[in-house]
Amino acid sequence: MIDKLQQVEERFEKVNELLCLSETVSDQNKYASLMREMKNLTPIVETFRLYKKAVSDGEAAKEMLDDHPDKEMKEMLEEEVRECKEKAAELTEQLKVLLLPKDPNDDKNVIIEIRAGAGGEEAALFANSLYRMYSMYSESRGWRSEVLSLNDTGLGGIKEISFMVKGDGAYSRFKFESGVHRVQRVPETESGGRIHTSTVTVAVLPEAEEVDIAIDPGDLQIDTFRSSGAGGQHVNKTESAIRITHLPTGTVVECQDERSQHKNKDRAMMILRSRLLEAERERQTSEIADERRSQVGTGDRSERIRTYNFPQGRVSDHRIGLTLYKIEAIMNGDIDEIVDALITADTAEKLKTSEE
Repeated sequence: MIDKLQQVEERFEKVNELLCLSETVSDQNKYASLMREMKNLTPIVETFRLYKKAVSDGEAAKEMLDDHPDKEMKEMLEEEVRECKEKAAELTEQLKVLLLPKDPNDDKNVIIEIRAGAGGEEAALFANSLYRMYSMYSESRGWRSEVLSLNDTGLGGIKEISFMVKGDGAYSRFKFESGVHRVQRVPETESGGRIHTSTVTVAVLPEAEEVDIAIDPGDLQIDTFRSSGAGGQHVNKTESAIRITHLPTGTVVECQDERSQHKNKDRAMMILRSRLLEAERERQTSEIADERRSQVGTGDRSERIRTYNFPQGRVSDHRIGLTLYKIEAIMNGDIDEIVDALITADTAEKLKTSEE
């Protein structure tokens, strides 16, 4: 591990030098790339330097301990040696975590797709609740969200919605939300007070740039049609809505929110790129042996990940056995405790795997 840390420190110094060169500053793409690398290397190097100082201070104290005749001074030096050893051990564990392979998508913007599942209008209403929860969470972190495509029920529910969240580290915080979310509550229309169970599917996709995945234009079937809506000003008189079908995979994306056909096409292509990139990531993940998968789940959309039980006021994440009795706060976007617990479980599993 020390050899690898020394290589990281050498690279850190090299990147620092490159950032100071005028030709790097003038090349915006190269400069931005090096700044991202510097941001990733900095916490590792800072922690490694603290580790080296703890080891050095401990060795210096031990040398003085061996040579010092004074009993009281010896006790002080013994305490310093013990503290330095504990500090070095603590920093070693931090470094193990920092050296884990970083998900290359963690810093990306994210596209979230929410679809009502079993449960009819009640499922659609809960899909709207989840969209509100994620929107409020994004706002609390200073991120911007933007609806890309929306298909509502006209009764306050959402059949399907795609929206983008833009912000540093958005994917790293949202990526464990993929899967089936189950809600148990008494619908407002239920006169008998019976609890209904409904489901909503969430897919979380890192935003894919054109350089991330190449799409052959010949593989696309692009159709235009008139937007459908609740009527009045919401219905487009022209065929501005776009449907793009990726023929090799059968992936279909529709966008009809914008009045401009060009804007709808751009948005549809952005969603298509992200879906294809995610499909490729899932294919690669499925090739990994089961025991090496994260215990917080594979991100499979068919996997039931969480239950929201309104009568009991609880939210349970089934992947890590976490239950919280603060459903109102969670539905208002206070999901950091859940996200942090999922990240901690994922990190622990990766550490366990790396040590095997």
